[in-house]
Amino acid sequence: MAAQREWFDKDYYAVLGVPESASAKDVKAAYRKLSRQLHPDANPGDASAEERFKEVSAAYDVLGDETKRKEYDEVRRLGPMAGAGLGGAGRGGGFTFDGDLGDILGGLFDRARQRAGRGPGAPGPTRGAGPQRGLDLESELQLSFEGAATGVETSVNITSDVGCSTCHGTGAKPGTTPKVCGVCGGRGVVDDDQGFFSFSSPCRACRGNGYVVEEPCPTCRGSGTERKARQVKVRVPAGVKDGQRIRLAGRGGPGRNGGPNGDLYVTVRVAEHPLFGRKGDDLTLTVPITFPEAALGADVSVPTLDGANVTIKVPAGTKSGRTFRVKGKGIATTRKQGDLLVTVEVAVPAKLSRDERKAVEALAAATTQSPRSHLGVS
Repeated sequence: MAAQREWFDKDYYAVLGVPESASAKDVKAAYRKLSRQLHPDANPGDASAEERFKEVSAAYDVLGDETKRKEYDEVRRLGPMAGAGLGGAGRGGGFTFDGDLGDILGGLFDRARQRAGRGPGAPGPTRGAGPQRGLDLESELQLSFEGAATGVETSVNITSDVGCSTCHGTGAKPGTTPKVCGVCGGRGVVDDDQGFFSFSSPCRACRGNGYVVEEPCPTCRGSGTERKARQVKVRVPAGVKDGQRIRLAGRGGPGRNGGPNGDLYVTVRVAEHPLFGRKGDDLTLTVPITFPEAALGADVSVPTLDGANVTIKVPAGTKSGRTFRVKGKGIATTRKQGDLLVTVEVAVPAKLSRDERKAVEALAAATTQSPRSHLGVS
């Protein structure tokens, strides 16, 4: 593993918001939390969130790998003097060096292994040969308004890489097994010692895997994966909202070299309802009433999402646009039971019958007070 130049001035622990003593589990949890918050899909058009997402991903790429993290910690411990003794003296008593910083630091780490009695060629886990987590996958689920409100158990259809059903992910022909690479000894990298320096590079013989498949599986041709259409069951909780993402742990792309599978993120798309709307856990409904009902008061029957009608009492003198609350007739979630918010609107007929016109004209003649008197106009 070649250390990177930015390791000197990048505090990856601060980027993930964890202490240097954080366990691998805590590092992973912090990364997943931040990646969900900052993912470009959750922040469309937000350039700063996208930049932070890249920083968090870069930080986890180092701290989430045991070998990289050890070497990163060594770089931070050595600080700017990591280059001391690696070249000629510079101004102010310091040192300068030529060549790639990663190659130089790679030599430092090899010498540290020699001091520990392991030697530059000592076997050890590498990112290429070690377990690798599978890719996270995305899918969408179309739901009815009722299904989103009550919750459903359904499935989504996805096409993705899965572990090969013939070789069970080994990449080797049934009856055979992969062999440890004879060039790198299973490390996935080879070292080139050039005197004072040591250079590491991915092993060309095994392509950094640490093993060689001598007889490839006829189904996956040695890759260990095959592309298949599959159904994944999804349990949608009651009250899910349009655009909400549901995480299905371990249902994403297959891991490699014994690594865990990735996750599947399902984005819910909720269809509109012809009558009801939604405001948090409350349902909304607009109900038209006649002028006599608004003026004299009335008991009005209104529908609910579960199909059972309820009656609201509209008092005399009710104004158009007034909202009445029906307790417990909204969306039931694990947190609470929502209500039904009924807004009444006075319906004005476009056409009047002869009797209706006479009645309205009689009302107009009997009306003595203008509703616009407070405006100072007649």
